[in-house]
Parts: sequence; structure tokens; C-alpha cells
Amino acid sequence: MTAAPLVRGEGVPERPTQEAPLARRAVEFLLVGGMTPLLFVLSYALRKTLGLSSADYAVGFTAFYAAYIINDPHFAVTYVLFYEDGRARAFGNAFGAGQRVRWLLAGVAVPVVLAAWAVYGLASRSAPALGMMSELMFALVGFHYVKQGFGVMITLAARRGLFFGKWERVIVLTHGFAGWAFAWANPAAAAREVEEKGVVYTCLTHPAWLDRVTHVVFLASFAALVVMLARKRAKEGRLPLLSPLTALLASIWSWSVYSSIDPLVVYVTPALHSIQYLYFVWLLRGNQAKEREGPPWFERSAKTRIGLLAVTALVLGFILFHGAPTLLDSALTKRADRFTDLGQTPYFAAIYAFVNLHHYFMDAVIWRRENPLTRYLRA
Repeated sequence: MTAAPLVRGEGVPERPTQEAPLARRAVEFLLVGGMTPLLFVLSYALRKTLGLSSADYAVGFTAFYAAYIINDPHFAVTYVLFYEDGRARAFGNAFGAGQRVRWLLAGVAVPVVLAAWAVYGLASRSAPALGMMSELMFALVGFHYVKQGFGVMITLAARRGLFFGKWERVIVLTHGFAGWAFAWANPAAAAREVEEKGVVYTCLTHPAWLDRVTHVVFLASFAALVVMLARKRAKEGRLPLLSPLTALLASIWSWSVYSSIDPLVVYVTPALHSIQYLYFVWLLRGNQAKEREGPPWFERSAKTRIGLLAVTALVLGFILFHGAPTLLDSALTKRADRFTDLGQTPYFAAIYAFVNLHHYFMDAVIWRRENPLTRYLRA
């Protein structure tokens, strides 16, 4: 998932904030990635207690239905954040020139291209065309995860009064990119037939040399990260990085590079990423809503605004991933096509890939320092 850093460049906040209460810091730690190591322990206990087969069924079943209230809304809320006040962002003075161009590309050009791609695949009944949409989605999901992890780390560190210089951020980001590259390249495999959402297609080759090269770069980038943090510690003293560094390393090491190391945690990895994302949506919109409760706006209460946002995300998520695909597949997928490489749910496959890919591009606009709304992450 291609999330840009939540804030780029120096400065979220402009001044160090007061240290939050222990309970709030503990909750934040869990939400941004700290649940991950705990889930490995829980997974081990479940496998020992129930056996792998029963534990696999229970966790898979839970993760499937939890997606309705975690994964799906995390995609849906991006549309709300992105297209809200769209006219002012595209043609007014809500954004500067550079951010306006990014908004038009992500909000107009990208969905037009993706829609044309999906329509072509569906109209021509081309499993390879729809399959390549899924391939692009899988290629970019690691990019999205690690960029979000980078942004979360930099933002949380800044909220604690700890700032990273240009080259320090380059080292952190390089480790993220190296993790993304290695996650995609590994394991090495020849092109073969795969199935995604019922569509059967031939995936891309992952050459052995690329696996080896990206592995070396990944390990070297981690060594550089360790050295940079050690030098920063020696120069500046204590580094309040437990939550920021956990968020970064969870997104790279657990959710991307070694995502399949545990047979149960792999089911909930998308949910962990989504929870991390939703926490920052809550920070941004919660602080904005609190501000607008008072003068000169005197708008509805923050609880009401956040509640409406949550309900909107839940409903839109259901429409995007369940209602619309089911309706279209039932009405438009011909019976004869259900026994071909398109499978029974080609519209679901197309919409799923479309929403994921569009989500990556929209995130790269929403969570930039150039977006005036990111000032609400400082509180």
C-alpha cells in the first residue's frame, strides 16, 4: 500500500508536546504496531492448545469478519478524506499549486486509468488484463506498508520532540524501500498460474538473482539504520522511540518481509496495518473536530462528527467490497464465463484491485506536509 509519510520534511510539531499519560502511550504503542509481537505469542499458544487446523479455522474466520469493521473502513475513509471539499482542492485555494497537481493526478487521472483498465479486462473477458491489475496491487502493497511505517515513525517521534535530519530520514526510508524490494522479490519463483479472487492468470517471474541482491541490500540498510540511531543516541541522549520504532519495524519486518512466518498472524496482518492507519485518521479528524466545536464555528460535537465518519466508512466499505461486487457479479457474470479463467467473481477482483491501487495514490496526497490538515497531527 503506497502510503506516503504522514508528514514529510522537518517539522510536525513545531514544538515538543507534553508527555502523554502512561495509559494513552500504552494504547498508542499497541495501535501503531505493538500488538504484533503479542499476536505471535498468542498464535503459538493457540496452536499448542487447539492444534494448527482448529486454530487456523478460528483465526481465519475471525479475520474474515473483522475485515468488515477494520480493513474495509480503512480503505473507505480514504475516499472521505480525499474528496471532501474537492472543488476547493482542485480549483480553489485550499491547496498550493504542487499539492493541487498531486490531487488532480490521484483524484482524477489515476481512477480514470484504473477504471479503463478494469473495464477493458471485463469487457474483453481477459483474465490476464485483470490479473495484471492484481500483480500491480501486490507489487505496490509493500511500498504502501513501509511508507506508512516511515511516516508513522517520523510523526510520532516529532510529537515527542525528536526530529530527524534530512540524511537520517533518508537512511530510515532506504531501509523501508529495501524491505519492500526484498519482500516482493522473495521467494524466487518462475512465472506460474495463480488465482486471485477467482481470476486465474500467469504471474510475473521473481528471479533468483533479484532475491539475493535485495536481501543483501535489506540487511545492509538495517545495519545503516542501527548505526544512525546509535550515533543519534550518543549525540542527543535518550531517544523516545519505543512506539515510533516499533511502528516502523513492524511495517517492514513483520507485515512485509516476513509476513508469512506465522500461519495465523498472516491472517491479521492487513488488520494491523489498517488499525495503524485508522489511529492517525482518528488523531487528525478528532483534533479537527475538537477545534471546530468552539468559536468561530460552533459546529456539532467532536463525538458526533467522529461517529458520523465511522458510520460513513463502515457503510462505504461494505458497498465497495461486498454490496457492489456481489450485485455486479450476480447480474453481469455470464454462466459460461464462470467456468473460465475469469471465475465467478471477476467484478469483485476488478473492484478490489481498483480500490487498493487508488488508495495508495490518494494516501500519497492526504498525508503530506503540504496538506494543511496535517497540522492537526501536532496536537
